[in-house]
Amino acid sequence: MHPIERLRFVARATGAPADDVVQEAAASLASFADDPVSLVTACRRLIDRHPANGPIWWLCARTLLAADPADEAWRCHSDFVGDPTVDELAHALPEGAAVAVIGWPERLAPPFARRGDVQVRVVDVDGDGPGFVRALERFDVDAVDVPVSGLATAVAASDLVVLDASAIGPRDALVAPGGWAAAAVARASERPVWLVGGRGRAVPAGLWPALQRRLGGAARAPWEQDHDPLPLELVDQVAGPGGLRTVADALATVDTPDAAELRR
Repeated sequence: MHPIERLRFVARATGAPADDVVQEAAASLASFADDPVSLVTACRRLIDRHPANGPIWWLCARTLLAADPADEAWRCHSDFVGDPTVDELAHALPEGAAVAVIGWPERLAPPFARRGDVQVRVVDVDGDGPGFVRALERFDVDAVDVPVSGLATAVAASDLVVLDASAIGPRDALVAPGGWAAAAVARASERPVWLVGGRGRAVPAGLWPALQRRLGGAARAPWEQDHDPLPLELVDQVAGPGGLRTVADALATVDTPDAAELRR
């Protein structure tokens, strides 16, 4: 496939799993390594089409600033595929815990399946909850579908809320719609909230305004956005490659460089 066609394919894959998009994007950017101008254009196109995907910003920023962009793109691919975050999450989950999640956090299925002793309460906000329950049941995970009207009671009756972040900024994180409400109920009910980050999820303060400008647009009301901007003050711990950390410690280890080319 021609590099331009491959880039178009990746840029248009807005409904594909976010992790798959990152891996395909790495292969696409590697093919532009010998043309710096085209590489910048390719990176801007990717973040324009996938603004909420933190690892896309990470991949683009690292590739743009590297002395050898092709080598760096493939290194990012390797680092991303080898991210141990979900393994760390599986180890950290309390034994026999009742865990509340929102929607279909596909990345969280493996750690739940690996443990086998947790009950997952899936709050269905956008109609994808039953699908995630069925996916978990195929792994013999005890899971139950909760209608959005039961969000508050499900969270209050759980031991823990786990929210998957697509990007983490200096003051808030992008999570599935309903995640903000779940975290607020958890705080009021004195239930801990874990945010699942990982390789490339933390976006530096210099790039976060550019990410926010690309989200939604002025024509969309805040409640019509595809993500909730979860205030980090509602988060107790962040799961990452090094295990569970406080929010402050997680923000101190941002692994995405601040590439000025991506601010525009």
